[in-house]
Amino acid sequence: MATLDRPCITEDAETPSTYRFTAPAWPGTARVAREFVAAALVANGHDALAENACVCVSDVVSNVVRHARVTSLAVEVAVHRDHVIVGVSDTDPGRLPWRRKVSADSEGGRGLMLVRRLSEASGVAWEWDGLTLVGKRVWFELRGSAVG
Repeated sequence: MATLDRPCITEDAETPSTYRFTAPAWPGTARVAREFVAAALVANGHDALAENACVCVSDVVSNVVRHARVTSLAVEVAVHRDHVIVGVSDTDPGRLPWRRKVSADSEGGRGLMLVRRLSEASGVAWEWDGLTLVGKRVWFELRGSAVG
């Protein structure tokens, strides 16, 4: 089952530093996405969040590559003072991510569970162009103080 909601917005919401890139939906993109997200976090003093962010973004990108019927995807990192929000967007709104039951010896199917455990919040949001549904965005939020 997918959760359709938005990341938490704090009352003292400052303008985040936002980083975005678009890439082809192929298996090597998960590695590029990890490096992109880690670089954005380290550049903004959120080194402590980089490891969990890399695990989560790798899973979400891999899900798009495996299950969405798209040729490209976008990764966006919004860096705030005390938290970051990472989103992975694609143009296939009809194929929502969902957690499935897996057996103990299964090699896959645990990715969304990991994202939920490692993040403060996570979910799926529809993307619209006016009144037309054009895609979905799987997002997760990580919290922690900036290092510097």
